Amino acid sequence: MVQEQLVNYANVQLNRDENIILRNVNLTVNRGDFLYIIGKVGSGKSTLMKSMYAELPIAEGSARVFDYELASIKRKLVPYLRRKIGIVFQDFQLLIDRTVEKNLEFVLRATGWKNKREIKDRINEVLVQVGMQHKTYKMPHELSGGEQQRVVIARALLNSPSLILADEPTGNLDPETGSQIVSLLQDIAGRGTAVIMSTHNYSIVQAFPGKIMRCENMGLQAV
Repeated sequence: MVQEQLVNYANVQLNRDENIILRNVNLTVNRGDFLYIIGKVGSGKSTLMKSMYAELPIAEGSARVFDYELASIKRKLVPYLRRKIGIVFQDFQLLIDRTVEKNLEFVLRATGWKNKREIKDRINEVLVQVGMQHKTYKMPHELSGGEQQRVVIARALLNSPSLILADEPTGNLDPETGSQIVSLLQDIAGRGTAVIMSTHNYSIVQAFPGKIMRCENMGLQAV
């Protein structure tokens, strides 16, 4: 069976402020893959992820995500690309002035959802998936770090993305909570959504096996 290819980077170079961060990057990600991007702080992990949702430009090479060629993507198409990608940030980036439910509703309305019943049902579906269905009325500051990260994962799932990018999602969590979050992300991959997770926590990589690529010396190599 031919696997559906979601990400295909061939000889890609990524720069920041004229400095080469990564070069000769070759990477393929298929539907349902669980891939770790490991490496030290500053090795290019976040740069690579940001390039996938067109936050940073492709300096050289071919970079395809879904059917979009990132080196030549038109600005007006970027929102459509991003709707197919769920992003999980280390620092949560929840709106602190509204409840869990209103945080998720904000994202759905911003991406074109209008029907109140459908919005409510979808919010409930993703919160059930991450075990947070009883916390809809809570404000972010009333939640633990692990609970906030579960809400962030729920937010990433709202538009049924084919790909989730999780940038150091356990960085601000204790080891036990971090393990729960990675287990949840692996469950999501098991249902067919590809997950790319950056980390420099090697104990998590050992505890929850997946494909591994390492950012090192301006390159990306399979481990």
